[in-house]
Amino acid sequence: MRTTLTLDEDNARRLTRLRKARDASLKAVVNDVIRRGLDEAEKPPRPREPFRTKAADAGEFLFPSVKEALQALDDEYDRKKLGLP
Repeated sequence: MRTTLTLDEDNARRLTRLRKARDASLKAVVNDVIRRGLDEAEKPPRPREPFRTKAADAGEFLFPSVKEALQALDDEYDRKKLGLP
């Protein structure tokens, strides 16, 4: 198949260096590079290790229940609203 392709300058320079180093035609080098890139791109992604965090002891609860914690927040809000320390 024949096609026209516009290359970025940096890629053209790299392909030219590779062509000279291999003493090969530009066509052969471009096809080889594309083939290798496609082979890599078509590989399934490696499974990632699940992210794990270590448990840490936070000590005693400051409030024995959520209800009491919310009450403490309400009390603090009311104190600030009234200008109390």
